[in-house]
Amino acid sequence: MNINRKLRFQLLVQNWFFVILFLMLVVLLGYLASQYRVAKDITQANRNILTQGSINILKQMKAPINITVFATKDDASSGDNFRKGIIDFVARYQREKKNIHLTFINPSEEPKLAQDAGVKTDGEVVIEYQKRVEHINPPFAEQEVTNLLVRLSRTNQQAVMYLDGHGERNLIGVKNNDIGEFGKQLEAKGFKFANPDLTIAQAVPANGAMLVIASPQVDVSEVEAKKIKTYLEAGGNLLWLLDDNNLRGLKDVADYLGLQVSPGIAMDMASAQYGADARVAFASLYGEHPITTNFMLRTLFPEAHQVSALGTEENGWKVSNLVEVAPNGWLDSEKLAKDAKPEFDEAKDKRGPVNIGVALERIYGKKGQRVVVMGNANFLSNTFITNGGNLDFGINIVNWLAGDDSLITIQPMPLKDVNVSIPDTNLGRIVAWTVFHGFQYFIPLGFMITGFYLWWRRRKA
Repeated sequence: MNINRKLRFQLLVQNWFFVILFLMLVVLLGYLASQYRVAKDITQANRNILTQGSINILKQMKAPINITVFATKDDASSGDNFRKGIIDFVARYQREKKNIHLTFINPSEEPKLAQDAGVKTDGEVVIEYQKRVEHINPPFAEQEVTNLLVRLSRTNQQAVMYLDGHGERNLIGVKNNDIGEFGKQLEAKGFKFANPDLTIAQAVPANGAMLVIASPQVDVSEVEAKKIKTYLEAGGNLLWLLDDNNLRGLKDVADYLGLQVSPGIAMDMASAQYGADARVAFASLYGEHPITTNFMLRTLFPEAHQVSALGTEENGWKVSNLVEVAPNGWLDSEKLAKDAKPEFDEAKDKRGPVNIGVALERIYGKKGQRVVVMGNANFLSNTFITNGGNLDFGINIVNWLAGDDSLITIQPMPLKDVNVSIPDTNLGRIVAWTVFHGFQYFIPLGFMITGFYLWWRRRKA
């Protein structure tokens, strides 16, 4: 083929035309990338995008959020890599909320600003929202930051009161049957606790957000029961967790709420597919209520009792069913022995579904009054709190009782792969050095050498 001047010119024009089209395509793709963003996170803990719980919290926060990072530039642990990590982390929040402002201040150059902000360590982060301020020290993950934002946005600062002294499941307890882990999660979300001694106090304090009665094991004294009923009559909020139909001296309180609790428990034969006993009832059907709006997580309730409440013109309660379990199971007519085999008795037992939670609400004076009664306390115990959506459901209940309806949402899940543990041995250090630097230097260098070798062979061919 003869390549004359005309053909050479045509090839040149064709090549330049291709180059121009290619550059235009690159510019167009860059523009589209700046205007639209699509992300798919394939990491184990979704560490590159926010969970829906965090997004919901940001939607509730209308005012600007100011994040100030006090970090020196020359510190080995808080240098440019640290700053880039903070920028990338905050960018995930900024993509969902545009008025999040990030500022870096070098405390060595601006010591007065650091002192005024109460900064004590290099790298400390100060987050401000509506004149409320909290500090957090890295390393931190999405769960810690979102919990901090929940605390800043919480409008109800009243304490969660809990009854104690009767063998209750303790909100700060560490035993398996206690609900201390649930209490820790509530504290992380800005709740404070109070433990009034009703044998001494003249009444249940009226300035608390709610009173929690978590399954007493011995009878509450008549004096204490009267004070609890008076607290309800005066418009107080209540969370009552029951493990059986023994009301432990609080029958007058139950009558005031129109409450009925079954002696037998819900039996869920479908539990076998999850490797559980039939006495553990799984729930995925929820009533229409703010607590359960858009709540689609599966929860489990070991040895749950049916509860119902009657709203009357006299007490003015509006009653809503919250949770239905065992749709293909039944409600035992009486308490079943632990070693007894579950069997349905057509004459005595009641077929499912079984409602195990009710929410009561009414207007008292100029404010609303709210009560939640659950026929199971075990679902919030230290043993079961991490199963399914138990934690989320419990926090939704407390948020609703506290009047923070806007904070009822699915909670951000803790990261499972935040820390890497390196064995403290010579072999462990060698393996860690090889793995970390292999991805940083050796593998990219290997690709470069392989590419150059292939290019050289083809050039010689």
